[in-house]
Amino acid sequence: MVAESFTRRGHEVVIIDRETPGHGSTGASTAMLLWEIDRPLSELTQAYGFERAARCYTASLRAVQGLISLTRRYRIPCHIRDRHSLYLAVADSGKSLREESELRTRAGLPGVFLDHVSLLSRFEIARAGAILSPLAADADPVELTHELLKISVGRGASIRQANATAFESAGAKVIVGLDGGHEIEANRVVLCTGYVMPGIVRPTIQRPTSSWAIATEPQPQNLWPEDALIWEASHDYHYGRSTSDGRIIFGGEDDDSAIEPQARDALNPAKQERLRQALRALWPRSLDKVDYCWSGAFDTTKDGLPLIGAVPGQKNIFAAYGYGGNGITFSYLAAELLATLCSGGNSPLFDDFAIDRTA
Repeated sequence: MVAESFTRRGHEVVIIDRETPGHGSTGASTAMLLWEIDRPLSELTQAYGFERAARCYTASLRAVQGLISLTRRYRIPCHIRDRHSLYLAVADSGKSLREESELRTRAGLPGVFLDHVSLLSRFEIARAGAILSPLAADADPVELTHELLKISVGRGASIRQANATAFESAGAKVIVGLDGGHEIEANRVVLCTGYVMPGIVRPTIQRPTSSWAIATEPQPQNLWPEDALIWEASHDYHYGRSTSDGRIIFGGEDDDSAIEPQARDALNPAKQERLRQALRALWPRSLDKVDYCWSGAFDTTKDGLPLIGAVPGQKNIFAAYGYGGNGITFSYLAAELLATLCSGGNSPLFDDFAIDRTA
């Protein structure tokens, strides 16, 4: 996304990837393109004040709209589909969700609160309540990645498989040292390295964790109404969506004690069973057979917001870390913000998403 945004503005771009593009956590993403942030608007308001919290939510909403528009402008074949999101109460949290909905209305955000009766009638889900919001989407993350890279390469960008091991930013140019002994000189460098963070970036607000997901056998006759994106109103929430061939993808069971692939794989059987049981509890109509189970590592932040902007102490080195459950949404937002910054613009969001902020 950063390469596409910069090449669209006429910049010369070199992409360095130590793996095959689209591998790693990209392939593990469930690609629920939500504008709602991992932390409720009410919680962000308590931490940072209403104006800042509303600004972050509004920026996230515009990012999803911008990403959808981008895929359609270039006719990117990534199975993107417009969706509503259904933010479900956990236990008896219906009252707090109603208050959250009222605060969102004050911020000018779209959505309505559904009480227990309305939720059961429309979606056949027996929870205390939910917030139903428009303007979300889902997509195939690997196809989206490959097509964005094709667009960037078509504009002159180049891709090199290498590992960036050193950064020197004291001079007129940023020097990036590669593991093969070569160097690249650049006017600016943007780090999009996910949870693998180089030593020059030292935030204190983030931590790595892992998440699991299952995909059931195709069962288009058993999907919940309207194919809404579902997630729960808790810090360690479950989430679910359908696929174009009628499967249910259901994820969660986050665990910060198993980050390396072998450790994650060892937990797959237990995590699969927990996810299967949670899905059955939420939607008893679903069939039990699980065709796929996988996991991926990613970073989260204490406040649910991304890390976007200048790397402290490093001239002309910037970071685009779209952490949390909104990784794709925040990546698009980072790409647009950083391209604007490098073209002479600015935004108060850089203070909101500062690399060295404290929660």
